[in-house]
Amino acid sequence: MSKRPPRPPGTPWISPYLTVKDADAALDFYQRAFGFEKKSVMPGPDGRTSHVELGWHDGMIMFGPEGAYGSTTKAPASSGAASPVTLYVYCDDVDALFARATAAGAKVIFPPQDMFWGDRLCKLTDPDGHIWNFATNVADFDPTKGPA
Repeated sequence: MSKRPPRPPGTPWISPYLTVKDADAALDFYQRAFGFEKKSVMPGPDGRTSHVELGWHDGMIMFGPEGAYGSTTKAPASSGAASPVTLYVYCDDVDALFARATAAGAKVIFPPQDMFWGDRLCKLTDPDGHIWNFATNVADFDPTKGPA
C-alpha cells in the first residue's frame, strides 16, 4: 500500500482560511476585485456554499461562511472587531489592481504608494472586513532609507 502525500498535489503548504458572511458573495467579489481564480467550491449539508478555494499565482486562499460546519467564528464586519490579520499579496501591477478593486467595491485604507523597502503598496478592506495589502516590487531595498 502506497503512502499518501502529506498535502494534495498543487496545494501550497500554507494557505489563509477566512470567515466571510456569504461565501457566494465573497467568491464574486474576490474574482471581480482581485482577479483570484476559482479552484473549488463545495456545498454544505444545506446546499449553500460552505467552502471555497481560490488560486493566486502559486498561492491559494480558502474561505467559508459564518456558521459553516458548526463554526462560531465571524467575519470582522459581523463581529465589529478589526481584523487582527492582514494579508500581503504581490501582484503584477498594483495600480491596475487598485483601480479594479475599488471599482468592485473595496474600501481604501491607502492608495498605491512607494514604500521605503522597495514595494509599491496599497491597502484595502473587502466587504467582510478583511484587510489586504497588494504590492508590486519596484526597487531594491535601501537600508539607509528607513521610515520617515
